[in-house]
Amino acid sequence: MNAPVSELTGADWRGHALGTRTVAYAERDAILYALAVGARADELDLVHEDRLQVLPTFALTLAQWAPDALGSAGAFDVTTAVHGAQRLTVRRPLPRSGELTMSARVSEVWDKGAAAVYEVEVESEFFVATWSLFAPGRGGFGGERGPSVPRPSGTAPDHRVTVPTHAEQAALYRLLGDRHAMHIDPAAARAAGMPRPFLHGLCTLAATTLPLARTLGAHPADLETLEARFSAPVFPGDRLIAECRTDGPRALTFTAADAERGSAALSGGRVAFRTAD
Repeated sequence: MNAPVSELTGADWRGHALGTRTVAYAERDAILYALAVGARADELDLVHEDRLQVLPTFALTLAQWAPDALGSAGAFDVTTAVHGAQRLTVRRPLPRSGELTMSARVSEVWDKGAAAVYEVEVESEFFVATWSLFAPGRGGFGGERGPSVPRPSGTAPDHRVTVPTHAEQAALYRLLGDRHAMHIDPAAARAAGMPRPFLHGLCTLAATTLPLARTLGAHPADLETLEARFSAPVFPGDRLIAECRTDGPRALTFTAADAERGSAALSGGRVAFRTAD
């Protein structure tokens, strides 16, 4: 049984249940999502209900309630915490429409000294997703530091892949549920320390999987696993270059950086797609 939320500090949040929720969606939601993360109008199996295959990363929009619930419970200051990393393991394809029942918990809390990292795990019959949330001012409780940032590989990339974004992308993506004003309102973005509205990290990550799938000759709906750290903001209209190294028959490790500024947007990335039966 969970202790009263008001009594939880530091590592006490580990194992804290965030509840169960059933979320309904329709085909139009899955299609809007595909368009928001960069699917082309001629990719009919992503944007036409007649032959629709739902992108597995769409699940992350349906599960967004869980990290939001942890912030609302008082684990950290929601105005300063940031989304540090994301993992997704696909168990089976998402249906075109219907209802998903998910349960969520705090699977781990790491002590980084000046900050804590909370890992929120959301589980359903279709996927397991884990948010890593970096919370300044919540560390120093004597816990383990947890895994370190992976070092970049010194080997030359096997592929360099362009990841385009477009000016309206954040405005579209926010309709899927993450309506934080900093992604649409210039004043809110400046208040958050950004020069202008920036793209949702999960949108950047999902947008990156599409050209990576094409590079591997895989279908993006055949995604099996995905993970990456969010290293710097991406602004709508930016063009990223993903440097990729082969990590299996249909798997890549990758980083992605802004083509103009050179700043790393995604690091420690890995993606894998189902192999042909």
